[in-house]
Amino acid sequence: MAEGELTDVAARLPGLSSAEVARRTAAGQVNDVPVRSSRSVTEIVRANVLTRFNAIIGGLFLVILVVGPIQDGLFGFVIVANTAIGIFQELRAKHTLDSLAVIGEARPEVRRDGGTVEIPTSGIVLGDLVELGPGDKVVVDGEVAEADGLEIDESLLTGEADPVLKHPGDPVMSGSFVVAGGGAFTATKVGRDAYATQLAEEASRFTLVNSELRGGISRILKYITWAMVPTAVGLIISQFTVESHDAHEAVRRTVGGIVPMVPEGLVLLTSVAFAIGVVRLGRRQCLVQELPAIEGLARVDVVCLDKTGTLTEGGMDVTELRPLDGGSGTGRADDAGGTDDGGRADDGGSGAAGYAARALAALGGSDPRPNASLQAIVDAYPPGGAADWRGRGVLPFSSARKYSGAAFTEPDGTDSTWLLGAPDVLLPAGHPALAEVDRLNDQGLRVLLLARAARPLDDPQVARDVTPVALVVLEQRLRPDAGDTLRYFAEQGVHVKVISGDNAVSVGAVAGKLGLPGAQSPVDARRLPAERDAMAEVLDEGAVFGRVTPQQKRDMVAALQSRGHNVAMTGDGVNDVLALKDADIGVSMGSGSEATRAVAQIVLLDNSFATLPFVVAEGRRVIGNITRVATLFLTKTVYSVLLAVLVVCWQVPYPFLPRHLTLLSTLTIGVPAFFLALAPNKERARPNFVRRVMRYSTPAGIICGVASFAAYLLARHHYTGGGALDAETSAATLTLFLLELWVLAIIARPYTWWRILLVLAMVLGFALVLAVPWLQDFFALKLVGDEVPWAAVGIAAAGAVLLEVSWAWVRRREQAEG
Repeated sequence: MAEGELTDVAARLPGLSSAEVARRTAAGQVNDVPVRSSRSVTEIVRANVLTRFNAIIGGLFLVILVVGPIQDGLFGFVIVANTAIGIFQELRAKHTLDSLAVIGEARPEVRRDGGTVEIPTSGIVLGDLVELGPGDKVVVDGEVAEADGLEIDESLLTGEADPVLKHPGDPVMSGSFVVAGGGAFTATKVGRDAYATQLAEEASRFTLVNSELRGGISRILKYITWAMVPTAVGLIISQFTVESHDAHEAVRRTVGGIVPMVPEGLVLLTSVAFAIGVVRLGRRQCLVQELPAIEGLARVDVVCLDKTGTLTEGGMDVTELRPLDGGSGTGRADDAGGTDDGGRADDGGSGAAGYAARALAALGGSDPRPNASLQAIVDAYPPGGAADWRGRGVLPFSSARKYSGAAFTEPDGTDSTWLLGAPDVLLPAGHPALAEVDRLNDQGLRVLLLARAARPLDDPQVARDVTPVALVVLEQRLRPDAGDTLRYFAEQGVHVKVISGDNAVSVGAVAGKLGLPGAQSPVDARRLPAERDAMAEVLDEGAVFGRVTPQQKRDMVAALQSRGHNVAMTGDGVNDVLALKDADIGVSMGSGSEATRAVAQIVLLDNSFATLPFVVAEGRRVIGNITRVATLFLTKTVYSVLLAVLVVCWQVPYPFLPRHLTLLSTLTIGVPAFFLALAPNKERARPNFVRRVMRYSTPAGIICGVASFAAYLLARHHYTGGGALDAETSAATLTLFLLELWVLAIIARPYTWWRILLVLAMVLGFALVLAVPWLQDFFALKLVGDEVPWAAVGIAAAGAVLLEVSWAWVRRREQAEG
């Protein structure tokens, strides 16, 4: 690390003037490419309107408008309503996402007219002087103008894990981030010329890709298309052969056979469920930067937590200063040259404690952007307590080093070099002070060592042979909601791993206070095996890991994933970025660094760890309910294809007109599915969505198709003369309705009052159609006589028994497979 002069505020570069900014803005030299957090309105409308199945249904609707009557074209109006609902819900979700994205947007600091101002990323102009500090993301390409121990991580761009030390004149790339030190750079590329534009859009876009749920539905729709084409061709030929005397009737029956093969509402309800999930989470200040993250977090079985900012709040308090050289003073922060009642450093502190306090005050004043630990020291020992200490150089804190430092010329003219960091890193193993450190760590306290170095700051071995001066004891503030959140994950079968750069014993004590199982056996990551399988074995057994380096966090995520785990990683610091990026789901705190927010899929804008259970619950609601709904829709597709095949084989008119199937679909699928898709559901998400849905819908569709066709053939044998076809259709419709209703009743389990009411409401709706004369005429439904209708009910009852038996068998197979 090169030793550099501390930046002199008075001599720093002033940046652009307001007039220069105005001229460059007028010339278009501004970073005005918006970062989209969602799809555009045009994309949303196109995605909901221009679909393959909308084209099929729309074409069939036009055909019905030609041949009439209008009630056989009701399915067309249903599609219009579905599409409108889908567009409305996605626009609502877009509004929520865009609003949250503005809250969570990075606001870099730039120098203008000699002062520092905070502006949105889109306000940067060519030539702006942008300030950088630890955790800041480089938002546009540029050239370093000032560097004060500036280390930048470019791993997200180059794959190189080691931070790069930057000097004035060096280039900086947008998308990289600061891990240590500070400085400023001049913007050389803005707008579409800067790589940050592409990176930020990718990081923040509302996307519907890489989702097992949506991918599974797409596969199902592809299979349905393959089955539809030959079946529809056979049905068309069959109906025009059977109904050769009435072309209009042949068209209606053909359309009646093709329309129910299309699960038109399935994609709609999936989009609506996701969109409403975004809105619900948005109300809790949770920004979902990638939509499948809702689904993904519901599937995770391991959550890796960074202690600081997650289990503990960001702030800390200095509770004690313990001299290690036998100096005078009691060691308390308010007695040993620390703070008085007004919070100011005691100028009169004497002895070892007073000297250590002044060194801490000087260290605090040397860093313009202190981290949480150093900020607590600044609060306890304000820089004014060492105003006569002249800084000569700074070594910024790095999570890889675990310490920071600074060089000073003291009031008596003595040159000194000081380090502040982890005692077990700065001191050799077995040092007497480490026993006291361990005792304090056992209490969950954080301990830093203040040491005097014998080597200059630019010596790579500066931390060797240091002279320990004092222990700085800090108390971390536990999040009040962290314990409840950990208990929630335990109840849901999600394993929690606390991964921290702090001392393992201290981290274990904090986790133990929150009731984390396994916290009593913390693991020092410096003793973790490097080999992936061996590391994964230790990770499976342990729960708390301390002294973890940023690269180790990344390796630990990969090791857990190699064991088949779905891993979520939470964090707020730059040392978490690599692990967040590689985890299945990355979760960042809103107050975290710009770099973590850029790579995370979920940002908790209110910094509340307690929001995570709601995200998990929302994902489970979406996955569980879409699985239920998909089973309803695909049961209809299966029996529709089967009925078409049976009709072709028997060479009879198709049993149903479009209006009949529109009625049945509305009562047993459309309306119930809408409520079921949005209902609470805490069932744990399971993989293999397509296989599980097809296991239930295939036997259900076969039973419904065979039973309704049997009732239809029985009615054809019984009824003769004029109006016979309507009576036959009515009997088949009754059987099909009862069986679809039974499928709905099974899927609605476990019953709640509203689910029972929902099923009963559908029964009442069908009963009204059969009881009200004008509805009978409108839907061409009229049960004739007693014998055939009761036979249809009997066939439906037998089918219901088969449904229960077949689904019970499927459930047993799933349980056996685990």
